[in-house]
Amino acid sequence: MGSWASRATLDIIGVAGLGQDFNSIADPDGDLHRIYRKLFMPSPIARIFMIFTLPNIIVRNLPLKRNEDITKAALVIKKMCRNLIQAKKQMIEKADGQLDVDILSVALQSGAFTEDGLVDQLMTFMAAGHETTAVAVTHAFYLLCKHPEVQTRLREEVRANLPSIEDAVTAVNSDVLDSMPYLQAVSNEALRLWVSIPLLLREAACNTTIADVMIPKGTSVVIPLWAFNKSKETWGPDAEEFKPERWLGAGKVNTGGMASNYAFSAFGHGPRTCIGMLFGKAEFACILAAIVGRFEMETENHNIKLVFGGGVLKPEKGMNVKMKVVDGW
Repeated sequence: MGSWASRATLDIIGVAGLGQDFNSIADPDGDLHRIYRKLFMPSPIARIFMIFTLPNIIVRNLPLKRNEDITKAALVIKKMCRNLIQAKKQMIEKADGQLDVDILSVALQSGAFTEDGLVDQLMTFMAAGHETTAVAVTHAFYLLCKHPEVQTRLREEVRANLPSIEDAVTAVNSDVLDSMPYLQAVSNEALRLWVSIPLLLREAACNTTIADVMIPKGTSVVIPLWAFNKSKETWGPDAEEFKPERWLGAGKVNTGGMASNYAFSAFGHGPRTCIGMLFGKAEFACILAAIVGRFEMETENHNIKLVFGGGVLKPEKGMNVKMKVVDGW
């Protein structure tokens, strides 16, 4: 499931972000997917770095093959992004005012970026914007396999509100997705319980305090999203249980019933909140709806082990899912 999800989200970010179909679903051995698969592969070295939270400047300069692989991959991806920018510029010049709606087209039209700056932005958007969602999808399917009653209820809501995925005429917009409370509840609960990125690193820009503890300027601070989202002090004694119902009802749709917005920290908060949060949540809900609406899923891997690799937590040995087509949609 992890491989399928990664290829799907790479194709989605290609079309929505760059106006380019990478064709990863049809061609699993395509150059771009192969590069990202290697970059995001869990490794013992990555786990060590996560435990000791070494500064990036030290990690990047260690004489490791992993660093060499990352450097080579970055050069390939950077060249591809630059070629896409050049091609998009030519298309815009010939379009006579007719704009595409992908992110790259809008960014170029804004004039707010240098070419080098836009290359860097695209590289970040592509890397962070596809693998995090793919991992979240994999986690969600695992949870749905473990809770078939949730899967059944979600399928009923999807089929009652959305056209069949074979219907190429009827459009589905965000208003429709937002009006499906159980889909949103399952999405939020999956993101809360098994957050894709377990921690964030920040550096104090000035002398400050956290909970009355002095934090000098320049101090690296680890923000444990995984711990926040599973805190029994915040979420109650059932914090480690998969319960979409906690997001249903008045005052619970966006907060899970918690008094503070900071209780749910899958995307960070403040000025450095994930720039792709709304896009990622909508993409996540679309994928869940499309797959659960059509397939019944089950797995024998009921105790998968998560490992850290490429900045995300994912099943150590992947996750095999048996999928059965459910007729009538």
